[in-house]
Order: sequence, then C-alpha cells, then structure tokens
Amino acid sequence: MPPAKTKIRPYADDDWDAIARIHDAARLDELRDSVGVEAFLTLAQTAEGEGLFDGQVWVAEDEGTVTGFVAFDDDEVTWLYVDPGHYRRGVGRALLRHALAATGTRMEVTVLEGNPAALALYLSEGFMITETRTGPLVGNEAFTATGHIMHRDPSATRVEFGPDMTDVRSA
Repeated sequence: MPPAKTKIRPYADDDWDAIARIHDAARLDELRDSVGVEAFLTLAQTAEGEGLFDGQVWVAEDEGTVTGFVAFDDDEVTWLYVDPGHYRRGVGRALLRHALAATGTRMEVTVLEGNPAALALYLSEGFMITETRTGPLVGNEAFTATGHIMHRDPSATRVEFGPDMTDVRSA
C-alpha cells in the first residue's frame, strides 16, 4: 500500500520539474536492464513527441512532494514512473489503480523486456501479455527494443506466470 498520506491528484503546470526529475531518474533504471542507457532521452526531449499530455496526467503526492505520475487515455496507460526513492512503496500500484478506475477495466500497456518490476506490477493487477514485439524504441528510434504488449480484460481467462515468466499452466 502507498504511504497513508499519498494523494493522487491531477497534474498541474507547476509539477513539471518534479515529473521531469522522476521520469529522468526512473527512465535510466528502466533502460539500464533493457535497451541500455545510451538510449536515454529526457522528459523535456520526449514529452511532446510521445504525447505525454494527449490524455489525462495525474501525480502521486506524499506530504507535498510529488512521488510519481501516470498518463493514460481511454484504453492505454502511456506513462507510469515513480521516484526511485519511493520504489516498492505502492505508489505505482496506486497510480495504476487510479487510471483503471478512471477509464474502466479494459486497458493496454507496453512494458520493456528487462523491466521485471513493472511486469510484475501489471501481472498482479490482472494484465496479461498478449504479444511481444521487437522494433524501434518509441521516441528514440535509433535503438531497438523488445516490448511486451499487455492487456487487462476481466472477462478473459487469467494466466499465471512463474518467476522465469513461463505459463505455470504448462508446467
């Protein structure tokens, strides 16, 4: 669970510096074990081209400090980043649950291969891997990435994955 004082609220213009700092630190962690940090671009470099503000943007705040943010449209979580100092404290889960509650239960997200924490979060919230693709990294097409396209549909059969990401039904 997130800290008791965590509040999810709409993004405000004066949150820019905080979400840029959070994105830039967390994105380096995300890339380190997937594409490589050489593919890193700052939020300032990518926000407009990747449509950060095309849908809704919400922030998590703990005692006046922004600790994460989520961006989503009607059926896709497009951005979800948590301040590395707040990893594994329920901030990402609270942001994801807010997005799900705001849009309904069917959602899509793409998670980079090599990001087991994000993969585990989405799997634990009912998402399933429906496809894995390798191609240009969105936003920095000079790099190749592998992404897991995941969907959450409560009417679908849920698949459980073991620690090695194999379907436990086939074990």
